Amino acid sequence: MTTRARIIISEFMDERAVAQLAAVHDVLYDPQLVDDADRLLTEARRADALIVRNRTQVQGALLAALGPCKVVGRLGVGLDNIDVGGCAAKGIAVIPATGANALSVAEYVIASAMLLLRGAYASTQAVASGQWPRSALSNGRETAGQTLGIIGFGSIGQTTARLAQGLGMKVMAFDAMLRPDAPVFLQSGVRFAGLQELISQSDVVTLHVPLVDATRGLFNAARIAAMKKGAVLINTSRGHIVDLAAVAAALQSGHLGGAAIDVFDVEPLPANAALRNCPNLLLTPHISGVSAESNERVSLMIADKVLESLK
Repeated sequence: MTTRARIIISEFMDERAVAQLAAVHDVLYDPQLVDDADRLLTEARRADALIVRNRTQVQGALLAALGPCKVVGRLGVGLDNIDVGGCAAKGIAVIPATGANALSVAEYVIASAMLLLRGAYASTQAVASGQWPRSALSNGRETAGQTLGIIGFGSIGQTTARLAQGLGMKVMAFDAMLRPDAPVFLQSGVRFAGLQELISQSDVVTLHVPLVDATRGLFNAARIAAMKKGAVLINTSRGHIVDLAAVAAALQSGHLGGAAIDVFDVEPLPANAALRNCPNLLLTPHISGVSAESNERVSLMIADKVLESLK
């Protein structure tokens, strides 16, 4: 008979996946546990497995408290909230849900690009109140024929490319971990481009890179200034990669034609006056990878992998 392990889930997870885990092991599922540091530490000391999203910081005191823990399941793909090396030193496997939320993020990118290029979808209140800004909103751009530059060409970048190509966009990509002759470029029909070329020639730039030393501050004021005038910037990767003050200034000056930001240096985002009155700016609360369908896929994938690790 298999010994029942103790699984702690500190953030939201699909209920069917939780039930799958609870059928085999003892599960504490509390989506608010991430906000109760003392209780989280207490529970961590007897956890055989810990399942988190991006807010639970598996490092420092929490990592030290993980005594019998064998595995950390990450309901998502970014690992900047997890001390992967520290986990490895303690014999703890770290398992991300690679690929499971790629479609959700890719659809967010394409929808944001279409909305920002057209620039007409914030007119509801004006039209309902009797205004008729037809002339002002008649210069929006079609998506087909625009060039999409993808920085980071993993599963999310590749899925985004496929959707963009279906809309008639031209696609180029840069990935510091891939050679220009990597088979994925030929297979996907996406042209490899150097970082500077991509930044200067793309009508839409979308970021899909992890937060590491090389990407911290990647899109600073200088790189934003090097973008094509009127281009759109989309960040669904991590905060700290894009300088939000530089984005706000470029939107106000008209150099940037639009921006969609889903991730922030600090979450929730503190009140930010610089971002409040920017034209063609879309801000969302770190939800590009979260949809009803992707939550189910991510949760079931991690449940399966955690169960396998506990055998």
